[in-house]
Amino acid sequence: MRNIASCYNEHAIKVTDSYCSNPSNQVLYHIPSVRNVVTCIYKVKVAMEKQFFVKVTWCNMLQHGFSLHISEKLNKNFKKVVTTDKVKGSKTSELFCSRFDICWDLSSAMYDEGPEPITGYFVKVLVNSEMGLSLGEMEHDNEAKNLNVDDTFSRFVLVSRSEHYSGCSVFATKAKFCDSGTCHDILIKNSSAMLFVSIDKKSVIQVKRLQWNFRGNQTIFLDGLVVDLMYDVHDWLFNTKTGCAMFMFRTRSGLDSRLWLEEKNLEQKDEEKVGFSLLICASKNPD
Repeated sequence: MRNIASCYNEHAIKVTDSYCSNPSNQVLYHIPSVRNVVTCIYKVKVAMEKQFFVKVTWCNMLQHGFSLHISEKLNKNFKKVVTTDKVKGSKTSELFCSRFDICWDLSSAMYDEGPEPITGYFVKVLVNSEMGLSLGEMEHDNEAKNLNVDDTFSRFVLVSRSEHYSGCSVFATKAKFCDSGTCHDILIKNSSAMLFVSIDKKSVIQVKRLQWNFRGNQTIFLDGLVVDLMYDVHDWLFNTKTGCAMFMFRTRSGLDSRLWLEEKNLEQKDEEKVGFSLLICASKNPD
């Protein structure tokens, strides 16, 4: 019996060097839009196999700031814990029969093109005195170092990332689809006539006559994984004032034979094994 990778390989686009050997597949780069909102959801496991989901949203609409929400279920009943533009602080909340201690320091944070700091910062979430989520650099974390923290059982993984762009029709980002994979450069160029998507400078989809083909999907074989690329640019094309375009990359587990799952099956899958998804949302206007 063939494995799942070999079955999908017959119809999926493989992101390899040979695929890009033809000059017609080379990417023409343009100045990309700037991200103004980034939301990341992490699955956090602590002792006794207790599991939480932590959603961190970075925003620079007016000035750099972030918010943090916590839930027991993926994409359900997130409770707001922190919303602030303060560069340093801490907060304690009692949720889901657990104590959450959050501390952060962005006073020395460095930013690239977007709201998410890249260095010189930390955000820590402690669950019942156990380290749950640790973002940033430990050497800047003098406050957390002084805490009595047990990180023996702690482990967290990024399961979802969404990015919001506005204005331009060219979007560039990076994504890692699994822990053992590499970080990939993703470029999306969306015009009124054609949609172009590349990964690591290799074309994975080119859609012409976009006004007729404004929704669709493509299967990609990447890092030994089956990745579904889905797009919807209907509102971007036909709503001139507030139109938006959406692009989703989602890993498919070996048990998934369908692109879309019923809601109840999807909820069960979320509980058993959470993959990774990247959502890119683009709007013509900042509002």
